[in-house]
Amino acid sequence: MSPSPPAVIETSGLTKEYPGGVIALRGLTVTFAPGVTGLIGANGAGKSTLIKTLLGLLTPTSGTAQVLGHESATDSERIRQLVGYMPEHDCLPGDVSATEFVTHMGRMSGLPATAAKERAAEALRHVGLHEERYRQIGTYSTGMRQRVKLAQALVGDPRLLLLDEPTNGLDPAGRTAMLELIERIGTEFGISIVVASHLLSEIERVCDHLVAIEGGQLLRADTLSSFTGVSQTLVVEVEEGVAALLEELARRGLAPRAYQRTQVLVPLGGSGAGSGTGTGTGTADQAFDVVIGAVADLGLPLSRLEQRRHQVEELFRDESQEAGNVS
Repeated sequence: MSPSPPAVIETSGLTKEYPGGVIALRGLTVTFAPGVTGLIGANGAGKSTLIKTLLGLLTPTSGTAQVLGHESATDSERIRQLVGYMPEHDCLPGDVSATEFVTHMGRMSGLPATAAKERAAEALRHVGLHEERYRQIGTYSTGMRQRVKLAQALVGDPRLLLLDEPTNGLDPAGRTAMLELIERIGTEFGISIVVASHLLSEIERVCDHLVAIEGGQLLRADTLSSFTGVSQTLVVEVEEGVAALLEELARRGLAPRAYQRTQVLVPLGGSGAGSGTGTGTGTADQAFDVVIGAVADLGLPLSRLEQRRHQVEELFRDESQEAGNVS
């Protein structure tokens, strides 16, 4: 069995307290595996503070952080040579072209002038701005400006990308395009990426690992498949007759509940599926049979019947509630 690849980020007891007693990170201990990782949490959860601390832009109050094997507190210059950073807020100069700006950022990362210019052209082509690269950034749309920020993060040929809210300010089409771009970079370039976002439904489209934080504390770190595993619930969707179906399934020993306008959720296990008495084992196969029988007897148009998969958003909410109960 081959050993696991080394972590790209490791923190231990990482704490950051701002003046005035505001604590942004509280003893955060977490490991980021190679690949594309979603750093999820509500606004104010500590995502941006964590990223800036990893880059050495902020000094932790206590604890340690390593990025690609380098200590952020003592080797931040080397980390910034190896890592591409896309900040959350717009910080682009409006009076220079994208080529000029990205080339400058390449020089700042240590590239010679000719190499920086070549890398800038390549990075802008990868993000879809090759034809527009000589226009002044001030004339760009929000989506184009986000792509410039991504291009400057790529220009230094980084081993790791830290993207802070990369879909900020974008419309749905723009968000989709940005996420597809991030996914392609991770797949084709083999670069590890950390995508910080509060838009949980987007994160699960591009990531293979997730780290959820709240109030500067770790809620959960796991693979996406573990976060979004199959739940012990059946989803039944019918075009009409939800009320009748709820009544009939309850009569047959299940414990259904309405969900949205056309869906019924049926919990599995211990509900007596298939027995009609509430004393059966309630396996998925039994529940499927009971639901199909009920739908057929009622003559309802069945649109969907499947075992439900968790969504990241509801799991994050559940984790938050559990953390609140503990505290």
